[in-house]
Amino acid sequence: MRKTILQLTTALALVTIASAAQAADCKITVGLVMELTGPAGEYGQAGAKSVEMAFRDINEAGGVRGCDLVTDTRDSQSQGNIAVDAATQLVQVKKVPVIIGGIISSVSIPILTSVTAPAKIVQVSPASSSPTLTTLGRDGKTNGIFFRTITSDALQGVAAAKYAVDKGFKKLAIIHVNNDFGVNMVAEFSRAYKALGGTIVSDTPYNEKQSSYASEVTAAMAGEPDGLYLVSTPVDGATIARTWISQGGVQKFLLNDGMNSPDFIESVGADYLKDAYGTSSGTSPTASTEYFTKNYKAFSGIEPTNPAADRSYDAGAIVGLAIAIAGSEDPAKIKDAMYKAVDPAGTPIYAGKEEFAKALGLIKDGKPIRYEGVIGPVAFDKFGDITGPFRLWKIAAGKVTTDGEMTTDDVNALQAKLQ
Repeated sequence: MRKTILQLTTALALVTIASAAQAADCKITVGLVMELTGPAGEYGQAGAKSVEMAFRDINEAGGVRGCDLVTDTRDSQSQGNIAVDAATQLVQVKKVPVIIGGIISSVSIPILTSVTAPAKIVQVSPASSSPTLTTLGRDGKTNGIFFRTITSDALQGVAAAKYAVDKGFKKLAIIHVNNDFGVNMVAEFSRAYKALGGTIVSDTPYNEKQSSYASEVTAAMAGEPDGLYLVSTPVDGATIARTWISQGGVQKFLLNDGMNSPDFIESVGADYLKDAYGTSSGTSPTASTEYFTKNYKAFSGIEPTNPAADRSYDAGAIVGLAIAIAGSEDPAKIKDAMYKAVDPAGTPIYAGKEEFAKALGLIKDGKPIRYEGVIGPVAFDKFGDITGPFRLWKIAAGKVTTDGEMTTDDVNALQAKLQ
């Protein structure tokens, strides 16, 4: 009898150990295609760390169906063709149900059109703001699988134009990156800026990663502008700004959201940026904002103000919660669950382990949740777009500081007035 009991006890212990090992090995992989290197490398590095932090918080809260969320991260090198190859591998070989990325629109768009939309795999971009992504949805070319946690440039261009006029920019030169993001951003800005009484004296596109931008700066200076609207990324933007300053350009700048960057400020020099202003897709602070601001740097080594950091955490959190709500790794179910993760009728849920534990309990009980993230409460429309406020900022003493906000209602009202 003793021998039988000992055998049973040993067998049960082995089963328990095996079950624990199996649970530890249970993983749900989400693909990340991020711009870890290249002109947008600063954004992608911050974005990847933010998603990892969101997944860590969900895993510590109990995980999804007892499984850990993990990332398979690939570097797009800020290039669309490389991004497509990486996404293709993730979808066809790794069989991931979701891809988070890219950061910039010139990476996200080819992933969407060449990989995720045809395969009907959910794609979430934390920072791609091109209006083209909305157009693709309206034209029925996304299969409804695309979402983003940033507002469209169609609205940001209007906010930037109003801010420019308010800050006394009457005659602007524009230098912008010659890609889908830059072209669309400038088109929306120009329409609004001119309607508000501003004058554009020059509009100069540039191609990325050049060693010199002297010719573009010379062309932009024609017409004696009283400021430069620079639509760029931190590395190229710093080169252009330094060239502008060295050639005697007026030291008054309007900057796009991606130029909200410590690296840009350090590279150009804070003394030259005392009259520099910008706009970003804003936030409506929540408990998630406070949590992220306090904990992100310790986790990542990166400042929480880094472009794309906040909204990348939200992208990871919403994806993780959507997978939990879907109850499976079926992309079609996850697509539907993306809306349910931010259900306006749901119980408010914030960032962090304790809040995610609460969310997972509600999901298990079949109750609705509303994740209110680092960037504030959001909801997706049928094209995967969000609406939200815009942060108005300036560079003071070498740091980006908030100068004001345009609410969603403010922007929509101005947009309607200008049409």
